[in-house]
Amino acid sequence: MANGTTIQARIDADTKQKAKGILDTLGVSMSEAISLYFRQIILHRGIPFDVKIPNELTAKVLADSEKGRGLHKASNVDELFEELDS
Repeated sequence: MANGTTIQARIDADTKQKAKGILDTLGVSMSEAISLYFRQIILHRGIPFDVKIPNELTAKVLADSEKGRGLHKASNVDELFEELDS
């Protein structure tokens, strides 16, 4: 990287491991992901997604879904889109 600079950040091990697994699947290094994030900050002139505290219902749904509770499963993509259209 021309004129690159170093950034140090503390991230908990679990978050780093999960993110790295996803980035590896995508073929993107941690450095590339951070560069992409910074470019999006520049393009959006701010954080490129909403940063807010979820309300009580949203927080419960997120916690339940992380535990696999209350999830709906479709047999295939076509079935899923049929259900969404109805």
